[in-house]
Amino acid sequence: MKLGIYGYGNLGRGAEAAVRQNGDAELVGIFTRRSPDQVKSEPGTPVFRAEDVFSYEKEIDVLLLCGGSATDLPVLSPLLAERFNLVDSFDTHAKIPEHFDKVDAAARRGGKTALISGGWDPGLFSLARLYAGAVLPRGDDFTFWGRGVSQGHSDAIRRIPGVLDARQYTVPVPEAVRAAENGESPSLSPRQTHRRECFVAVKEGADREAIREAIVTMPHYFAGYDTSVTFVSAEKLKEKHAGLPHGGRVIRRGRTGPREENRSLFEFSLKLDSNPEFTGLVLVALARAVDRMHRRGSYGCHTVFDVAPADLSPLSARELRRRFL
Repeated sequence: MKLGIYGYGNLGRGAEAAVRQNGDAELVGIFTRRSPDQVKSEPGTPVFRAEDVFSYEKEIDVLLLCGGSATDLPVLSPLLAERFNLVDSFDTHAKIPEHFDKVDAAARRGGKTALISGGWDPGLFSLARLYAGAVLPRGDDFTFWGRGVSQGHSDAIRRIPGVLDARQYTVPVPEAVRAAENGESPSLSPRQTHRRECFVAVKEGADREAIREAIVTMPHYFAGYDTSVTFVSAEKLKEKHAGLPHGGRVIRRGRTGPREENRSLFEFSLKLDSNPEFTGLVLVALARAVDRMHRRGSYGCHTVFDVAPADLSPLSARELRRRFL
């Protein structure tokens, strides 16, 4: 399959590395809003201007959209879905239904196949929650993220006027984790389960209090959470917060038996040294599924719930049965 990467930030670089790990994938090129001669891609990777992407419509089987969910993907995904099969990583959970409808309409107009909200949450964690709820109908779900750097939340901070760069760490509350593991608290609010730590470098003369207020009140990202904002120099941010680790756990506590007397614990967890590199690998696997679904005539927008597990793998059905079943 021939892939294109639209956007070359942390996730775009992760996707580039991911393509190189998959023998059935070829990278047509990177499409960036920056000047191509300023982009330091891997040797041999062509780099083009973002507006030139439509010239490569017939050469790209699936386009990987590697922009941010705050402002990029709500515009780019519907715009490009009419001309390209695509995968995006839109992760603003509350807005996924609205985003789906817009991308679905565009993809159906163009006879294309799109998959939104790919990655690990939403994405792999979404599947874990579905599987757990399907097999344990009587139970309670808990999802914990971190401690790690959220790409989407960090990007949302960087979009605030006056901000040079930022890192946002999502941090589980230990008491909430213990309560979920022990089945003690079936209902926990977002504020009870996580806190958010923000490290922000600002432009000279920027209004720090206005930036702090914009962060802690931001809907869908920080409002409703205990959020700390620490202003640091750009140099210290680069020195102390250059890494992009992340991970998390999906937990479902359920009961089984005729009188529901027995307990069951379903858990799925990830520990990632590099969030964008792992997310890039998920996007490539989903691109493989999108390519196959399109060839079968499955047009419109989809999510991970619509993907057959076998479509994610380059292995044949026979080989899958032999290795994994």
